[in-house]
Amino acid sequence: MPRIAGVDVPNNKRAEVALTSIYGVGRSRAKEVLERVGLDPSGHPDSWSEDQTKKVRRMIEDEYLVEGQLRTDVQMNIKRLMDIGCYRGLRHRRGLPVRGQRTQTNARTRKGRKRTVAGKKKAPRK
Repeated sequence: MPRIAGVDVPNNKRAEVALTSIYGVGRSRAKEVLERVGLDPSGHPDSWSEDQTKKVRRMIEDEYLVEGQLRTDVQMNIKRLMDIGCYRGLRHRRGLPVRGQRTQTNARTRKGRKRTVAGKKKAPRK
């Protein structure tokens, strides 16, 4: 099982799909890397030689932001939005959807479990 960018890449999947287990590498980037290194996207990582694995590792780690660096970058961008107080930053701060989704219903992933608020009693009619 080759280790690239601190992640064990699975052997039982096609190379193109296996590389997507690295945070920051999707299908198109995986295809591009394999094409530039000269490997078959439908092959499996366990068939790579040590030299081929090093080429893939070097290309991914040197040319792209992946794993820890990318996670840090994303968190810093969110923190910057919160610090400048823009609308998106306020939505992040409040834990609400950021991209214009409705919140009257749905939005449970962002808002968390539904908490029932006790209703105010109506005044009796006279």
